[in-house]
Amino acid sequence: MSSPKKIGKVYLIGAGPGDPGLVTVRAKELIQCADVIVYDYLANPKLLDWARPDAERIYVGKRSGMHSLPQDEIEEILVDRANKALQVVRLKGGDPFVFGRGGEEVSELQTDGIPFEIVPGVTAALAAAAYAGIPLSHRTYSSSITFLTGHENPEKQTLSIDFKQYGSTKGTLCLYMSLGQLPRILRELKDGGMSGHTPVGVIQWATLASQRSVYGTVDTIVGDIESAGLSTPVMIIIGKVVAERSTTKWFEGRPLMGKKIVVTRTRDQAGQLTSLLESNGAEVIELPFIQVEPDFNPQQLAEILAGIAIYEWIVFTSVNGVKSFFDLFYKAFDDIRCLGPMRIAAVGSATAREIEKHHLKVDLIPKKANGDALASAFIENEGIESIQMLVITGNQNRETLVQRLESEGGAIVDSLPLYKTSKSDLSSHPAAERFRQEGADAVLFTSSSTVKSFVDQRAALTLAADARQPSMGSIGPLTTKALQELNLDVGFESNHASLDHFIDATIQHLQG
Repeated sequence: MSSPKKIGKVYLIGAGPGDPGLVTVRAKELIQCADVIVYDYLANPKLLDWARPDAERIYVGKRSGMHSLPQDEIEEILVDRANKALQVVRLKGGDPFVFGRGGEEVSELQTDGIPFEIVPGVTAALAAAAYAGIPLSHRTYSSSITFLTGHENPEKQTLSIDFKQYGSTKGTLCLYMSLGQLPRILRELKDGGMSGHTPVGVIQWATLASQRSVYGTVDTIVGDIESAGLSTPVMIIIGKVVAERSTTKWFEGRPLMGKKIVVTRTRDQAGQLTSLLESNGAEVIELPFIQVEPDFNPQQLAEILAGIAIYEWIVFTSVNGVKSFFDLFYKAFDDIRCLGPMRIAAVGSATAREIEKHHLKVDLIPKKANGDALASAFIENEGIESIQMLVITGNQNRETLVQRLESEGGAIVDSLPLYKTSKSDLSSHPAAERFRQEGADAVLFTSSSTVKSFVDQRAALTLAADARQPSMGSIGPLTTKALQELNLDVGFESNHASLDHFIDATIQHLQG
C-alpha cells in the first residue's frame, strides 16, 4: 500500500504598507521558515532578509498596468510548489483580502486541495492615514469609513462602482488604486452632491522614507497632484477628517525626511547605523564597500584558547573582532565562565555594546574610539607593566596599539588576528546601480578601509549626469585623514567617533 502524497502549505500573508516594522510577528515567523516566497511589487524587499539563504524567491511584480505575471500563473506557482511538499509564503502588499485578490488565490487553493493559512496585514488606508496624521473617524465629522477602488479588474474597461451614490456621504472615503481614474471619480462624486470644497489628502509611498503628502479639495486636488509630481502608488482620502489632520508632522517632519544617504559599512554592521538614519526619516542605500571573512591561524588560536585563563586583560579593537572571537570561543567552550576572571577593554561604544550582548561587563572604553586613545587610557590609568594581555584584531588593524602597550606600558601582549577585510565587487550590485542612477545627499564613511574601497571602485560608481552629488561624511579624524589623503572633499565630520554623534553631524550638515 503506497503512502499518501505529502502536500505542503500556502500562507497568504499581508506584507503591510511598506514599513517592515508594521509586519505581524506571525508573518515574520513564517518568512523565516519558508521554502518558497512569492512576493509582489508592493512587498518591501527588506522582508526577504528574514528568509533562509536557500529559500526560493519568486518575484511576480504585480503593479497597476505593469503585471509581470498574470494572476492565473501566480496561482499555478502556489499550487505547484505546495504539491512538491514545500512551505510557500505568498507576500501581498497591505492585506491580502483588501483589494489584494486573496479571495481568488484561496479559491484556487481550495479547488486543488491545498492547505492554506491567511495572515492579515495593515492595509494601506489605515497606514497612510496614521502616517499622515489623518483620523479616519471623528466623533464630529465622520462615523463611517468606506474603502473603494478605481482599479477593479485590469480586463474591465469600465467601472462598476457608482461613485455618485457616495457623493452624499458624511463619512470618509479611502480610494485605492484610483489615481488614473481620479478626475472621473471626482466628477461623479460632485454629481452625487459632494461639495467641491471637501478636503482631500493624497499620500504617496505611505510609511516609507519616500512618503509625500499633498492636500487640496475635490475641486483642486488633480492640479495639486500634477504640480507636486506625485505618481503611483498613492492612497487618496476624501472627507472632512482630512482638515482635522495633526499639525505636527510626526513622520514627514523628521529631520532627514527626503534625504538619501549611503551607508558604507559591511552588511551585518550596517543595521544599527541604517536604523538610526531611518528613524530620522532618511532613505538609506547600503553599499557594502568591504566584506569581512574569517582569517586566522588554527594552531595559534588553539594555543591561546587552551591558555585563555592566563590573560588579565582581553582587548577588542572592533565589532568584527568581538563577533569572530565569540563564534570561535563557543565552539571550544560551552560556558562563558571559561574566559576566567580577566578584565575587558573595547576600542569604542559600538564594540562595547557587542561585547555586552554576551552579558559581560566592559571595564575600559576610551573617550575617543581609536587605538591610540585606548593605548593612552591603559598606560595612564591602569598600570599594565608585566601584565599579560590578549588583543583581538583583524588584518588591517594598526600595530600602534600593541606597540605602545608593550613599549610604553611594559605589558606582555599576544595579538590574535581572526578576520580579514577586503573590498567588495560592486560592479553588478543592485544598490550600486541605484546609487549610479540616483546619487545621494551624503555618503557616510565609518572607517579608513571603506574610504579606500570607495576610491578603488570609483569606476563602478560613476554617477549619471542628473544624479544627486553627495557630500562625504566622516565618523572621526582617522577617517577624515584617509579621505583627505585620497583627495576627497570632506563635507562634515562627527565631533565624536560614535554613531549617535555621526547622526547629529549628518542632520546638522544636511539641514544647513
